[in-house]
Amino acid sequence: MTKATDDVMSGQSWRDFCRAMERAGDIVLESRAAANPLDRAEGFRYLTRLLRISLDMNLEWADPDFPGFYQASHSTAKIGADNPDNHYLNATVHPRRRYRITGTLGTCPILTFGSKANRYAIDGSMASTGELALEEMAVAADGSFEIIVSQERPADAANWLPMAEDTSFIVVRQTFRDRAGETPHRMEIAALDGPATPAPLDPEFLVRALDRTAGFVSGTARTFVEWAERFRAGHANRLDTTDQTMFLRAGGDPMIHYLHGYWQLAEDEALVIETGIPACRTWNLQINNYWMESLDYRFARIHVNDHSAVLNPDGTVTVVVTARDPGFGNWLDTCGHSHGTMLWRWTGAAEHPVPATRVIRL
Repeated sequence: MTKATDDVMSGQSWRDFCRAMERAGDIVLESRAAANPLDRAEGFRYLTRLLRISLDMNLEWADPDFPGFYQASHSTAKIGADNPDNHYLNATVHPRRRYRITGTLGTCPILTFGSKANRYAIDGSMASTGELALEEMAVAADGSFEIIVSQERPADAANWLPMAEDTSFIVVRQTFRDRAGETPHRMEIAALDGPATPAPLDPEFLVRALDRTAGFVSGTARTFVEWAERFRAGHANRLDTTDQTMFLRAGGDPMIHYLHGYWQLAEDEALVIETGIPACRTWNLQINNYWMESLDYRFARIHVNDHSAVLNPDGTVTVVVTARDPGFGNWLDTCGHSHGTMLWRWTGAAEHPVPATRVIRL
């Protein structure tokens, strides 16, 4: 028997996995800025959410011969300032395979496909190896479409998403302006040159999957704690990350200009954010907890976009972040939090103004 088989048979691989998850809890305990009961409880919940995402990514949907789209971020599992206006889909691929994505358009206004290479072990980046937007695609009259995903473009491919030698997954972003009034696009992915049926679960695969699963949880949690601390150590209650290098290296959408910040307010304080609005596809602002999870947009107004915002008479917009409705501007509810991160996105914008911020007492 191989070592992996022996470890599965003895239960050692499971014990190693559980111990790695136990160590991941130290990331929550080490975060001094998040030492109150709410932050700490959300921190441990955050680890369980990352675990769910990681099991899908590294075990359930990890076979590039039989890929499927899964949600790596959604309303109850969130990573790195997830966008409340987005419907995210991921699929695992192998660069030596060829794939076909087929689908039918809904009414969601923004749709992008990106192939990504996880180069964290080389240079700490999540590199884009190919991008395709709805505006570039050929779509049939009935709304159906087909995309070929490969390293070399086939001569007969109407739509092509490139891959590189180290591409490992595909990210699909659907961005809504009015989620309640717009319908998502539907799509599926299949390998064109893989085997007919999947092989039985291999102990070697299981051991590697458990190791990658725990590594993703701890690595992701630590990465975004470092981001939150970086924003906290800068200028609190400001949105001023104009250098986009870090966000693009981490796999951000090149169509989006990201303005991150850290907010911290006393119970009787409000953060007032004001800006003019450039020509753009869309924009939004969201507030997050310390762990860079968007606050619970299912039950509270924690973000605003170009559809939901009420503009000032001069065309500018005022957003107010506070614990209770201040009676002016577009109110975002802090949901019992005293601090966290925030993110303004300019999507497809001609310019990228930095919103003005100020703290006032209510």
